Amino acid sequence: MTDSPRKFDRVVEILEANHRDHARLIPILQQVQDFYRYLPEEVLTFIATSLAIPPSHVYGVATFYAHFTLIPKGKHLCKLCDGTACHVRGSQPILEALQKELKLSDTKHTTDDMLFTVETVSCLGACGLAPVLVIDDKVHSNVTPEQAVNLIREIQASAEE
Repeated sequence: MTDSPRKFDRVVEILEANHRDHARLIPILQQVQDFYRYLPEEVLTFIATSLAIPPSHVYGVATFYAHFTLIPKGKHLCKLCDGTACHVRGSQPILEALQKELKLSDTKHTTDDMLFTVETVSCLGACGLAPVLVIDDKVHSNVTPEQAVNLIREIQASAEE
């Protein structure tokens, strides 16, 4: 985000579309996160002030629900299932291949160019398709490490065009 006076313009639009109703805090946070790809601290404070509720309440909601994140995410979100079925069928080598390809680690989940974030999730509910990789809400089943890397390379190639 920039430090321009207009940096909260989109947040103001979201607040107005939700009638500045504090009862609509969750949908407001969802829309803000869709815009920024995370919830910046200064935006949370701005929302609290705009809705006349304590910042601690907004922060509490943002940190309670797993859907919300206070950490910037890449443009493309890759969720690798590491539930029992996926783990047994090879999710770990897929994770290692993605981390190697994108220069990520167990502590670094987002690429420097903010193009990709790779996360593991406990279960995606698609055990019969294991191992499963979801990229931008598109499910890829029976994935191999090579296929996962190829999917990433295809996205990179289209981003360069």
